[in-house]
Amino acid sequence: MPLIEIYTQPWCPYCTRALGLLEKKGVSVTEIDAPSGSQARLQARERSGGRTSVPQIFIDGRHIGGCDDLVALDRAGGLDPLLATGPTAAA
Repeated sequence: MPLIEIYTQPWCPYCTRALGLLEKKGVSVTEIDAPSGSQARLQARERSGGRTSVPQIFIDGRHIGGCDDLVALDRAGGLDPLLATGPTAAA
């Protein structure tokens, strides 16, 4: 099973939507609480190449993007193959 990390903050509807989609896929997720101004939010920004919003989603260390990116990836058929793989040496 791949390592899925998602940086979130309370009351974020996009975070809730992304978590819901991943839950529907039946995968376990590491949720990282990253409210504005926190060290976790800074880490999310650094890992995502400067994105300041949440959620920021990573699968096996690969930056997927935010909620809209995750949904678009799923609609294009690219999410399920990522979820079916395990951690790789590149991750």
